[in-house]
Amino acid sequence: MTTLVADPAEAAPAPRAAGRGRLVLTRLLAARGAVAGAVLVLLLFVLAFGGPYLTPWDYATPDFTALHQPPSAQHWFGTNGIGQDVFAQVVRGLQKSLVIGLLVALFSTVLASLVGACAGYFGGWADRALMFVVDLLLVFPSFLIITIVSPRLKSTGWIAFVLLLAVFNWMITARVVRSMTISLREREFVRAARFMGVRPLRIISRHILPNVASFLIIDATIAVGGAVMSETALSYFGFGVKPPDVSLGTLLAAGTSEAPVFPWLFYFPAGLLVLFVLAVNLIGDGLRDALDPTAGGGRPRRNSRRKKP
Repeated sequence: MTTLVADPAEAAPAPRAAGRGRLVLTRLLAARGAVAGAVLVLLLFVLAFGGPYLTPWDYATPDFTALHQPPSAQHWFGTNGIGQDVFAQVVRGLQKSLVIGLLVALFSTVLASLVGACAGYFGGWADRALMFVVDLLLVFPSFLIITIVSPRLKSTGWIAFVLLLAVFNWMITARVVRSMTISLREREFVRAARFMGVRPLRIISRHILPNVASFLIIDATIAVGGAVMSETALSYFGFGVKPPDVSLGTLLAAGTSEAPVFPWLFYFPAGLLVLFVLAVNLIGDGLRDALDPTAGGGRPRRNSRRKKP
């Protein structure tokens, strides 16, 4: 009877992968800015999705006995001109802006990775056709197009707005992924898989994309902050989230004119927006340093010079 023995080479990548993950986690935890950013983002998510349960007021229900009231024990962030609770509106707007930012970053990263990897791997006419679409979208003034198309999608809800933002938010990432794929497609493991008859799409999903995952993770993290800023800017000018729903952009637009007299209408949503974007950038910087393969092991270097007696 013949006994099958597992090839030790097949089990080798697992310890290396585990060691790589442990090293990345160690570097990430050693970066104080990234840890502070992650804690801040977590607290903002808790506030956005748990805040509505902390207050008895609904974001759309006015309190006609408290118009333009400053922050108090009854209304933590004060009220606006028609008596709506600002805290309830801010947490609702933060929730909507975070969801839109996450979905835009997810859709745009997936689209960029697929288009860039296919263009770089197949080359030839496929590369030229896909890059023509990328260059064409880069030439188009995205803000102007969104402002024209968005009012016509009013009946479809905010999901159409998310897709519209994602369509114009992936081209630069696709170009970078294409360049990385071109450098990877002639590597030994990719050529070996191709000679073994593995299908191209499986090679892309199993060999190409995992090797560009570090860049995609960093890019998607930073894209969340950029998407939230884009949504805020478009909603500020009336081309994003539509009333009666609210987002940080609509709250900033409503509170700008009244900020000198009633500052709580503007500074609370503006402060949360600044904190979120700052926290996301800190996480992105920490991930970039932690996933950099050329960086050291995260341990401080010792001074090799001895002190003079």
